[in-house]
Amino acid sequence: MLRFHTPRMPRDSGSWHPVSVMPDSFDSNPGAVVRPQVPAADQTLRILSFLARQRGPAPARSIATALGIPRSTVYHLLATLQEHQFVVHLPEERRWGLGIAAFELAGGYSRQEPLARLGRPVLADLVDRAGESAHLAVMHGRDVLYIVEERAPRRPALVTDVGVRLPGHLTATGRAMLAALPREQVRALFPDAATFADRTGRGPGRPGQLRELLRQVRRRGWAFEDGEVTLGLRSVGVAVLDHIGWPIAAIAVTYPADGDRDPAALADLVTPVANELGRRIRGARPTAAKI
Repeated sequence: MLRFHTPRMPRDSGSWHPVSVMPDSFDSNPGAVVRPQVPAADQTLRILSFLARQRGPAPARSIATALGIPRSTVYHLLATLQEHQFVVHLPEERRWGLGIAAFELAGGYSRQEPLARLGRPVLADLVDRAGESAHLAVMHGRDVLYIVEERAPRRPALVTDVGVRLPGHLTATGRAMLAALPREQVRALFPDAATFADRTGRGPGRPGQLRELLRQVRRRGWAFEDGEVTLGLRSVGVAVLDHIGWPIAAIAVTYPADGDRDPAALADLVTPVANELGRRIRGARPTAAKI
């Protein structure tokens, strides 16, 4: 049995217990390096995170090398994860992939709607500041799926109600997320002209046009669409990134095209809100005062 103890809780003291891992007090030095009190738990979570970032199952040796964990430890942890169905072993390929229990965690995340719950208050604040309607969307294949909408008073009705799906390459939210994806994945999603849906006769209709549009998004740091979803309306969108820079969502503001709103100025309002939502999703301390 693995036993964990800390220098503050020596084994020969009467208070030590095989599963006791927390020190009696925390180091008050703010510059001190915080080390995991449960190394096995830290390594296990790093293995799961590593597998979640891969395009397919990975060999144990690759996991060990990438994470700097001894291979024997990796095998022991993988065996435990396999027992609890968090990973599966593919013996013919000598690789390991995520299991059904990991999928169930993702399902639990969806059922609890933490992204929507975290997104509503920051979108409400954005609507107050911008005076325009805002929405939060996630990628769903080649489409975007809207999960939060905050309507500004006396502004036009939008098609971006919660639960609505729209072609990602036409929307500001979709373009913001596509621009943050690996280029190979964008090519896989939009391999030819047949994969490009059309709503108003505007927008990219071929892979080359989409590539150029996404280059502009990456250069600016925000996406823009003008009448490609609904004639007479424009949108500015910014991606919400996780801790490895993956686009987990995007926020956009939509406004009438016949007004005098500057899209760059609106992007300056949306960007800190998207960054703040990313921090909240990652569990970082909220910085609402900086929005």
